[in-house]
Amino acid sequence: MRVLTVNAGSSSLKLAFVEDGARTADQTVSARGEELDTSAVARFAARGFDCSSHRIVHGGKRFASATLVDGEAREALGRLVDLAPLHTALALKAMDALRELDSESPAVACFDTSFHATLPPAARTYALPWEWIERYDLRRYGFHGLNHGYVARRAATMLGRPLGELRIVSCHLGAGASLCAIAGGRSVDTTMGFTPVDGLVMATRSGAVDPGLLVWLQRHGAVTLDDLDNALEHRSGLAGLSGLSGDMKELLAAVDSGDERARLAYDVYIHRLRSEIAAMVAGAGGIDALVFTGGVGEHSARVRDDARRRLPLIERAQVLVIEAREDLELARQATELLSASK
Repeated sequence: MRVLTVNAGSSSLKLAFVEDGARTADQTVSARGEELDTSAVARFAARGFDCSSHRIVHGGKRFASATLVDGEAREALGRLVDLAPLHTALALKAMDALRELDSESPAVACFDTSFHATLPPAARTYALPWEWIERYDLRRYGFHGLNHGYVARRAATMLGRPLGELRIVSCHLGAGASLCAIAGGRSVDTTMGFTPVDGLVMATRSGAVDPGLLVWLQRHGAVTLDDLDNALEHRSGLAGLSGLSGDMKELLAAVDSGDERARLAYDVYIHRLRSEIAAMVAGAGGIDALVFTGGVGEHSARVRDDARRRLPLIERAQVLVIEAREDLELARQATELLSASK
């Protein structure tokens, strides 16, 4: 089966053809918000495909597994845009463009949140008023699930061991970053929560912040809700602390040149990363493999080394570096879904 995979980020769209588990062609199309060069998408897709498989960051409570997109599902997806607006609006724009180009080939939606549907109640539940939890479907959803699931299976293959017997901590470190505790092939804990802002310090996102601090800023600092939202997403993290772009390579160059704010930003990043790795080991009930993936995880040996320093919990774990391949996971889920439906 020739699968066209569509991976929407916050500022670009990655397209790829996957056949028999291998990528045969790929292209990145730039985008800004919902502004997408649909003609570029159409030109790439014109090579022909049997089905398209689309990464949707947030499936909410409704979507716990890959889903064939019909009219009703498309409408439901539109109602989820507010949960991850930077990614989902662009993903749906591309989906609609492809359906206009080829309305006969099936479209499959795959969700970053679905891998974390197995989180146990204690790991997914917020200690908030129960009526809020029920009314608004409040829970820890988790993200980067497509890649966390992929690297777990890849780690088992590399180690020559059954996935069902492994305890893995997967470190997806890029502009966005999250960790996942995987036991027996299932997500049992993760660092991101209801939205992708929670957890680790990221390039421009704050990660976990005392909620009381945010209330204080609105009440006493004259910070509006829109300003707060923009700051947490775009002006925090490594960029906010260092005054730089949030790019790890640029940050480390500044650290080595003696920039004190860059040094502080990096130290905060590593402190949080190391602490959360320890928490994920506890969540998994131990550790057999520590996996680094994503742009920073794959390419920065310095980050990998510093993250592991002074962590005796992981001394016996196998350390693996695995390329993020969401395209292969998108193709796998679509192929399995369509094969089962036949």
